[in-house]
Amino acid sequence: MKSLSLFALGLFTLGAHAASAVDSEQLRSEAASLIPPFQQQLLGTVKQAMSDGGPAQAVEACQSLAPSIAEQHSQAPWKVGRTALKLRNPDNAPDAWERSVLEQFAQRAAAGEPIQEIRHAEVVDGQYRYMQAIGTAEACLGCHGEKIKPELLSLLDQRYPQDQARGFREGDLRGAFTLSRPLAP
Repeated sequence: MKSLSLFALGLFTLGAHAASAVDSEQLRSEAASLIPPFQQQLLGTVKQAMSDGGPAQAVEACQSLAPSIAEQHSQAPWKVGRTALKLRNPDNAPDAWERSVLEQFAQRAAAGEPIQEIRHAEVVDGQYRYMQAIGTAEACLGCHGEKIKPELLSLLDQRYPQDQARGFREGDLRGAFTLSRPLAP
């Protein structure tokens, strides 16, 4: 009888573990699926502003529109955003968990892992949290690169007095998309 009870307990535990693994994969898939539309709208907005009025208008669009774009893509129960170790906008500062993951991302990138493959997910304090690395593309270098035009530097200094998001090269780790959602009790 005792061995039957232990067997039943083992099956129950195995079943619960399998269910949580399936849920984890579903959550990971959901999180990953929210990033491309957010990224495309954000990049499209900046590219359009750049085309319409050059780098100054792109900075304006990024400052004024990026937060509302993140809100639009934060579909309940998901919250969507961006963060980085080298920030431009202090409103995007990483919390302690995000900072730790970003530091891991930097180590993984330095070890040669392709940035487009760097992701991390875990459950933290009743929240499912997911981050995906953002690489620095050539198009980003005008505002985030090593050789920013003096007039643009002046504008960035004016808009973002604590700006650290400079000096990047194509292919560098720029930051990460960060997503979270509460888990049902």
